[in-house]
Amino acid sequence: MTEQTTEPVREQAGAPAPHTPAVTPADAADAARLVSFGLQPRLQPARDAEYGELLRRYREDPPFARLADAVATGLGLIVLEVSDRAGMAVTADEDSVFAVRMGDYARRAATDSADRFLHGLAHLALAAMAFPRPEDLADDGYIGRVTVNGVDAFVRQACRKLGERAEEQGDNTDPVSDAPGLEAAWRVWARRSSTGATKDARRLAGSTTGIVGKAAAFLTESGFLQRTGDEAGGTYRTTARYQLQVRDLAGGAAMSELLGLGIVPVSDGTATLLPPDEGDDLDLVADAGLPFS
Repeated sequence: MTEQTTEPVREQAGAPAPHTPAVTPADAADAARLVSFGLQPRLQPARDAEYGELLRRYREDPPFARLADAVATGLGLIVLEVSDRAGMAVTADEDSVFAVRMGDYARRAATDSADRFLHGLAHLALAAMAFPRPEDLADDGYIGRVTVNGVDAFVRQACRKLGERAEEQGDNTDPVSDAPGLEAAWRVWARRSSTGATKDARRLAGSTTGIVGKAAAFLTESGFLQRTGDEAGGTYRTTARYQLQVRDLAGGAAMSELLGLGIVPVSDGTATLLPPDEGDDLDLVADAGLPFS
């Protein structure tokens, strides 16, 4: 009589691992709900009990956190941070249906290619003025403050410095609207009216303060800035989400060139963020400079 052997029961493919609770439809709904909160950048977790509870669950329940991350990934979103200060901060990759394309924003703001460079420069300047030192970007508790007129003044000072550099190098100082990067933008900005106003004293959209104001309004609508007053053309404070975005932007070629000029006003007179090392090649190539073209 042959001895019968008992084969071990094999797990079915796709079955949950032992001791791992199965994902329920309610879990999936909660994870999607958390991601939906993250897509509302102006929503504050401290002011929404459900949002706050889902954030707590994300931090304390690793399987739920992985599920929420998977939902975000499936929607073409990148999770930058999940915290009480920033909520579920997400940004869309370039192929996501949720992507806010800066190029689309610029084309809506201006049909002229030179003006699109100016809108890009306004966004760079806002970021540089909001976080003028490396430690400002690194400090999660730091809140930057900017004004429309202050940003315009900063860019005009940068224009003067770039103009001096071009003159020293014997470069052509005529406006060139189809060249990439700061060397094109400064020429156009320097010759554009700063305030130009209509008969009823409204700021012209095509003036440089009008361009900065539109950029600040766009960032406010996107949950990156909060308007705090009307002084100096409009005053704003930064949000945690904006700090996360600028951390990514800080390594860009145009940001490095702008900050390398060392003219952002800070109390101790030092340069801004991390200026490039001496000898670094700062010549910008197409699409490597401004946030959009």
